[in-house]
Amino acid sequence: MREGCKISHRLGLAAVFAIAISGLAPATSGAQGPLTQMTLDQRNLACGSPAALDDGWVTASPESVGLDGARLCGIAARLKEMEADVHSVVIVRHGRLAFEQYFSGYDDPWGVPEGQFSFDASTKHDMRSVSKSVASLLIGSAIDRKLIAGIEEPVVKFFPEYSALKTSGWDGITLGHLLTMSSGIAWDEARAWTDPKNDEPHLGKDADPIHYILAKPIAAPPDTVWNYNGGGPDLLGNIIEHVTGKALADFAREALFEPLGIKDWEWKNYENGRVSTAAGLRLRPRDAAKIGQLVLNRGAWSGRQIVSAQWIDESVRPRFQAIGYFGGLFYYGRLWWMGRTLSGNKDVKWIAAMGLGGQRIFIVPELDLVVMTTSGLYGSGRQGHAALDMMANFILPSVRDK
Repeated sequence: MREGCKISHRLGLAAVFAIAISGLAPATSGAQGPLTQMTLDQRNLACGSPAALDDGWVTASPESVGLDGARLCGIAARLKEMEADVHSVVIVRHGRLAFEQYFSGYDDPWGVPEGQFSFDASTKHDMRSVSKSVASLLIGSAIDRKLIAGIEEPVVKFFPEYSALKTSGWDGITLGHLLTMSSGIAWDEARAWTDPKNDEPHLGKDADPIHYILAKPIAAPPDTVWNYNGGGPDLLGNIIEHVTGKALADFAREALFEPLGIKDWEWKNYENGRVSTAAGLRLRPRDAAKIGQLVLNRGAWSGRQIVSAQWIDESVRPRFQAIGYFGGLFYYGRLWWMGRTLSGNKDVKWIAAMGLGGQRIFIVPELDLVVMTTSGLYGSGRQGHAALDMMANFILPSVRDK
């Protein structure tokens, strides 16, 4: 996904390889002198006390889950100082929703004219390429249900009607290669949106994008080169529909969202009418945080195993260096990112789902922590900096019971 074109904002992550700082919020003034417990409680209520909604989250104060609420209250001022465009910050610790803040700012929501918006706990937000990580969970669920034999299944098996397109090398491409973006398909999203050599626009504009993807030549042997590719997740979404006999959204509702108590969501279609598996999901931030908690719990939610622990473990195991993206500092698993943050002298590892504009779900297993942020910096090279800045300077240092 490239910056600089409005339609490109509807899709995935591929365009801007940097991570950004953003947000518009009123600064929270600091207390003078020693903070009493009453002062802390009042300050937390003012800056990040979670709303009491009937959505399955147990809420808590930051201090009750080992977080420094006063430090977290510095996030808003930091975002304002940076003149960023962060729309939400949601923090979950020990399985409890302990902190949430929402701000106003620019956004370009799918299907709605761009402009200035106010956000709160009830507002759905584009997830962009976070959708890819959710698609990985759905593939895992389909395998758990024996609807798919496994990731070794050849991709072409699910598209017999396109067999005449098959070029040399396609027989060797499996679902596993699509999940790790190592299929070797000749694919380039790292171009201007208007460049005719950019493959990504074809996903939304072509009448038959599956034909477009399956007709692409194979440029490298599978499992040898990592290359960001939104076409692979879209193939996976079509495979889910093939094996379940249901629309992707219907299977997602049954297999994932209903068990998680997620009721207010959308999975958008491209302008050609095809579901955008790679980028079309819209969720409330605190519901997106449930996706993170599900991964942190190795596929379980409220005592119920929704996706197998084995699938989660295999999905978040690093398989490739993400060369060319975010400075090549991150690793890639099965449609999930892996990275790390330096907090003090501690190197803290995390798992993440990442979407264009600064949409992030961070999962920090060693600290039993989930962080979700949304942002509107779709065309900026600074997108995502805010999330990493908050992690390094506010959220991770706020953990008191390491």
